[in-house]
Amino acid sequence: MMKIPSELIETLTAVVRDGTFDAAARSLHLTPSAVSQRIKALEQRVGRVLVVRSKPVRATTAGEAVLRLGQQLALLQDETLRQLGTERTDERPTTLPIAVNADSLATWILPPLARVAAREPVVFDLVPDDQEHTADLLASGAVMAAIASDATPVPGCTSTPLGRMRYRAYATPDYAARWCPDGLTPSALARAPRIDFDRKDTLQERFSRRLSRRTLDPPRHYVPASADFAVATRLGLGWAMLPLDHAHAGITAGELVDLAPGRHLDVPLHWQQWKLRSRLVDTVAAEVQTEAKRALH
Repeated sequence: MMKIPSELIETLTAVVRDGTFDAAARSLHLTPSAVSQRIKALEQRVGRVLVVRSKPVRATTAGEAVLRLGQQLALLQDETLRQLGTERTDERPTTLPIAVNADSLATWILPPLARVAAREPVVFDLVPDDQEHTADLLASGAVMAAIASDATPVPGCTSTPLGRMRYRAYATPDYAARWCPDGLTPSALARAPRIDFDRKDTLQERFSRRLSRRTLDPPRHYVPASADFAVATRLGLGWAMLPLDHAHAGITAGELVDLAPGRHLDVPLHWQQWKLRSRLVDTVAAEVQTEAKRALH
């Protein structure tokens, strides 16, 4: 049976994480030549090309499978040593990478993670992405768990429903009077500037299509930071879909109005994690699910 030496997996992980062979060499305290030789040895051992030698370096599909193996082995080793009461020589906590959508990151996900970190030797590596794409990070092996909109589990993972994040369409009163005096009619939606988080963001488009029954192409701003996204809306840059937690202060201050009272868009969220017997990951999942029951619909 073929075995993959742990130092080769560690080297692959460092190369993909750090983006270049030189950066990986620095983090591993090796020469770039040694890193290159290890990657070649690993590729020869498994009979597959594992990385695309671009800038930054990217894992191939085969490389992603080896990365997942490395993440799982590292997690299991850490937990086993702690169960045996054996201290790791570097005394570093376990790193748990999790993919999280920006609005969850800005509103409700940090408290449960903080509760876990207060009693467990763990540090979180939170990777932000749109909820429609976080599962891709899980599939690639970049993260061990993800908050995703897709209920279908990534192969080798489990999926647990968390609840729904509710969004409504908000803008400033002046913006509404100028661009939407009769509400979000199809003609208003076609010409009124809107704010998208980034080019992956489909919330405004989906809500617009639901109201107008057609695909429209209005002017749009891109504001790829959750807190700044809400600020941009309060400043009148455009209309946008916001969760109530982001809109509450603006509504209370009279800076925001609901452009479509009684209408909303719900985004289902699911917790996906590897099918791996890990007390730490299960502890995080339990805390996240408890918080989701409080924060989500």
